[in-house]
Amino acid sequence: MSAFHDLAAQSYGGDEAGLISGYLFDASAPEPARAIDSAQAAAWLAERRSSSGDDEGENPAYVWLHFNLSHAHAERWLVRHANLSDTFYETLHEGLPSTRIERADDSLIAVINDVHFEFSFEPSDISTLWISVGPRLVVTARTKPLRSVDALRTAVKAGDAPRSSTELLEHLLRAQADVLVKIVRGVTSRIDRIEDELLAGRLDHKRARLGVLRRLLVRLQRLLAPEPAALFRLLQGPPAWMAEPDVQELRGSTEEFSVVLRDMQALQERIKLLQEEIAANVNEDNNRSLFVLTVVTVLALPINILAGLFGMNVGGIPLADHKHGFWIVVAIVATFTAVAAWAAFRKKR
Repeated sequence: MSAFHDLAAQSYGGDEAGLISGYLFDASAPEPARAIDSAQAAAWLAERRSSSGDDEGENPAYVWLHFNLSHAHAERWLVRHANLSDTFYETLHEGLPSTRIERADDSLIAVINDVHFEFSFEPSDISTLWISVGPRLVVTARTKPLRSVDALRTAVKAGDAPRSSTELLEHLLRAQADVLVKIVRGVTSRIDRIEDELLAGRLDHKRARLGVLRRLLVRLQRLLAPEPAALFRLLQGPPAWMAEPDVQELRGSTEEFSVVLRDMQALQERIKLLQEEIAANVNEDNNRSLFVLTVVTVLALPINILAGLFGMNVGGIPLADHKHGFWIVVAIVATFTAVAAWAAFRKKR
């Protein structure tokens, strides 16, 4: 039984090589997208290396392999079989999560930040997807389940078969843009509810909730905004195996990111205005409470002064033997209190 649990723990999130899913795309085959395992992928890659490397027509076959980097054997399998650029492995370990797509030798290296599959509008629910794109091989690798790549896997299972590796990358970028659009819609819905509650006068912990949403948008914008210099260099000098229509599609998918990022910026400004409105309301309530406290203190001042004076046990206290002394003192206190109240409310007005 323990051996079974050990095997399950080793293969969790993928097969014995850490491969979560693999697909062979061949437009000339009866089945354009065919699922393969790590052994079949290794055999196909070895066959490609041993062949002459000539193009297989206008739309050559290629493989997409999606790995779980938390698996101990995933990176070793890639080093042994995938023949990827050294830049890809350097990117895995450099710890720079900013989104970018750049050229490395004759391949593309992309770093994409995405939200976890169980995303709960927390800034910590963001992780990185590493991608290597060549003419015959696309490798995606992650440490935690991410929404965009899972959406792409679902689309491929449903019959979507991109005709080239660049088109697969473009599909992935558009899937991430769709995820971001859903996040923006979710944040917008939450802000609408908070704004309605603000207008209704229910300010229960709204500033904290707005702060969480604003931190989320700031981090998403910081991590997801593609580096313009790297993208410009790529689009100006793409690899020779990239067709011009693929370059245009890639440019269009990156422009979608710009639209989503502008929406995020607008949401940040809206959240900032709501926070300022809530802060102004809180300050107004505090000022109102302070004014009430001040008025109560001022109104109680005459009676406190007279109580202190008449409470001294010394001789010569005025009105001590007068039969109406109490009422005279009450009248004096009431007069001074009325004058103090008139002065306080006149200042308030």
